Amino acid sequence: MSNQQQDKNKKQNQQNMEVELPESEANGTYSNLVMITHSPSEFIIDFLSVMPGVPKAKVTKRMVLTPDHAKRLYGALGDNLKKYESQFGKIKGNEKPQPNMNYRGPIPEA
Repeated sequence: MSNQQQDKNKKQNQQNMEVELPESEANGTYSNLVMITHSPSEFIIDFLSVMPGVPKAKVTKRMVLTPDHAKRLYGALGDNLKKYESQFGKIKGNEKPQPNMNYRGPIPEA
């Protein structure tokens, strides 16, 4: 089989992947703060929920990604932000100072 045929088969397999969304995840999880840290082998993304007047934030989801996957996520998120802004207008950044946090996980870098 030629390399072109193998590439074509690989693309077709990727396009035909079924994705299952468990009912327990279908509603999603609210997050209004994200903290990111990394090691040489992985990126750790903690999604947090911070409520006004509550002195404690809760990690609602933690995602652990390989560096390759993190870079692909970065690209996909950038592409989707461009598409969103072309359809709905520019997103106004809210440049509020970050709260001082007593975080008990890896040191965040985001």
